[in-house]
Amino acid sequence: MSENETATLAGGCFWCIEAALKELRGVESVVSGYAGGHVEDPSYEAVCRGETGHAEVVQVEFDPNVVSYRDLLEVFFTIHNPTTLNRQGPDIGEQYRSAVFYHDDEQKVTVEDVIEDLQPLYDDDIVTEVEPLAEFYRADDHHQDYFEKNPEDTYCVVNINPKLKKIREKHAELMES
Repeated sequence: MSENETATLAGGCFWCIEAALKELRGVESVVSGYAGGHVEDPSYEAVCRGETGHAEVVQVEFDPNVVSYRDLLEVFFTIHNPTTLNRQGPDIGEQYRSAVFYHDDEQKVTVEDVIEDLQPLYDDDIVTEVEPLAEFYRADDHHQDYFEKNPEDTYCVVNINPKLKKIREKHAELMES
């Protein structure tokens, strides 16, 4: 019997990343929150104002015997642009930066390898930050499962649906059936 592992990823709005990663086989839970800043237990409003240094992140609990950390990262890099600094689509600010907060040395090596493998596919440099996770702060309940609760929300329709379509096409073998 295997133990689940945890990944903490930032790639723009946490609603987008959460919705996409929840579709993967082997993902047990995805929790939206904040990491990488200098303020304890930040509020959404303070993060959005850029006062905390935190990124919007998701913390993913997954079964590594079903979906590998590398596969999780490859899906993550499919659903956001890792070459834009502090921006994803319409969302601008350091809270929307691309970052991987690793939990151990093995994760650090894996993410560095994935970035090295993916770099030739981009015209611009990958600017994803790779740093150890210091602390994860869970976002308020109304930010959890946002897409599931609000599928007709304009932001969801315009930003999340295309990401879901993309991963369903590119990573069909990893999707829940």
